[in-house]
Amino acid sequence: MSTHHPIAIIGGGLGGLTAARVLHVHGVPAVVFELEASAAARAQGGMLDIHEETGQRALRAAGLYEDFLGLVHAGGQEMRLVGPDAVVRVAEQDDGTGGRPEVDRGDLRDLLLASLPEGTVRWGSKVTGVRPLGGGRHEVTFADGSTVTTDLLIGADGAWSRVRPLLSDAVPAYTGISFAEADLHDADARHPRSAALIGGGFFLGLGGGRGFLAHRESDGSLHVYAAVRADEGWLDTVDFTDLAAARAGVLARFDGWHDDLRALVADADTLTPRRIHALPVGHRWEPTPGVTLLGDAAHLMSPFAGEGANLAMLDGAELAAALVAHPGDTAAALTAYETALFPRAEASAADSAASLESMFGEHGLDRMVEFFTPAPASAPAPAAE
Repeated sequence: MSTHHPIAIIGGGLGGLTAARVLHVHGVPAVVFELEASAAARAQGGMLDIHEETGQRALRAAGLYEDFLGLVHAGGQEMRLVGPDAVVRVAEQDDGTGGRPEVDRGDLRDLLLASLPEGTVRWGSKVTGVRPLGGGRHEVTFADGSTVTTDLLIGADGAWSRVRPLLSDAVPAYTGISFAEADLHDADARHPRSAALIGGGFFLGLGGGRGFLAHRESDGSLHVYAAVRADEGWLDTVDFTDLAAARAGVLARFDGWHDDLRALVADADTLTPRRIHALPVGHRWEPTPGVTLLGDAAHLMSPFAGEGANLAMLDGAELAAALVAHPGDTAAALTAYETALFPRAEASAADSAASLESMFGEHGLDRMVEFFTPAPASAPAPAAE
């Protein structure tokens, strides 16, 4: 027999957990079904900059803003931009007044998890199928053969969402950018030159359709993305099962770059391939009873505007708020949510696509120097005589 849940959230990432938390604050129960076996099943990725108008707004709605401030990585808003010669073109210090504080993704997820009643998240729940039952109800089938039914199915299950096909035929497309994701552990002691190069916050090295994007993590490690504009099959030519071979294969794309930059790969303790995909800019769907999407399931975009996690959290908070504002009228709640979601997501996706072209186009370094360099103040108008 199936178990019935009035609200079922598929995916226990930041967006799904934010939705569950805001619903809980208002006394509305929801269940989150998560593929991973436990909260500690895998590392949750690197640092996130949490924006005032999106991620921080969601945390306020969740009643977790003050707790979030205790997780902020001091100095994390520092930024450096260099070219292939490792010469610094732009440097910004973190004076504590910026609106995008950095936090470890895992710490933020743990904060959300701890804020939910025990049993809200059902771990190890791999979805294998979803189907409408009529009247806005849906059935979800899991790998172990169990099923649940729900009055509202929320797809918060990321890029390759199992829920999205209920609403849309869109599938993520390769953006032309591939990453080799690297970690350098205990950087100050084991990799002091790289630690000095990266500094205390965000680091960007660009040139010729390639680059390094890096953060200093709160645990003292460096998290680095070696980015290459390449065809979709490039990563398949690199043997990532052999660390030495993987280093050599990635570094072949950075011939001529300064040794300090190449060391971010040459000294990496781990290297993992990542292809960057995105849904079409402006992805949307027709209103469909009893089902909706949030986060990457709704608007997967490249990471080059820094909006993915922030938007997922805001989506979750806004969807929950709409459900609370329209008790007993799910259709009205989904209409209110999606009416705001679509233009917001389209604008951010367009910004992300434009940022990709700016960073990895022919004059990427120059364009990013211009972006990060404040325009000179205009001369004051002459005084009237």
